[in-house]
Amino acid sequence: MLPGDELVAVYDAGGTVVGRARRAEVRASGLWHAAGVVLVRSGDGTRVYVHLRSPDKDVFPGAHDCWAGGVVAAGETPAECARRELAEELGVEGVSPVPLFTHVFDVPPIRCHNFAYEVRWDGPIVHQPEEIVDGGWMPLDDLYEWARDPRGPLVPDGRVGLLEWFRRFG
Repeated sequence: MLPGDELVAVYDAGGTVVGRARRAEVRASGLWHAAGVVLVRSGDGTRVYVHLRSPDKDVFPGAHDCWAGGVVAAGETPAECARRELAEELGVEGVSPVPLFTHVFDVPPIRCHNFAYEVRWDGPIVHQPEEIVDGGWMPLDDLYEWARDPRGPLVPDGRVGLLEWFRRFG
């Protein structure tokens, strides 16, 4: 299957699945979709894993992100997506992501319901080289400073989610 050919779940503005479409069509037409995203915190909760996205990513290439995640596939739940993406992108398996909240990112052409989860992890991190160039652990205070800067290095949708996380839990 070529990139962009996979079928993803199409949502409405209210967050309900209403169909499916090719990923390329979702991107080109600005269709509502969803993502399962996971914040990976150290076991003691003081640090978050932040990674640098590949320059080949179709959305926000070359930016930093603190959420492992991706688009919900057709027939997949956001929780299934979160577990799948966590394993694919960072090699983190054997943990159950805890649901946190859902936040909307509506900056056309990206219109997405982000289902946010969290895990605690002190094991090895193994990057998916097609999607992640580099990464490392960042103290919460430093990450908060990045999140507060709208011109900072974080992906825009991840920044919105992180600010919501700090509002609720930080």
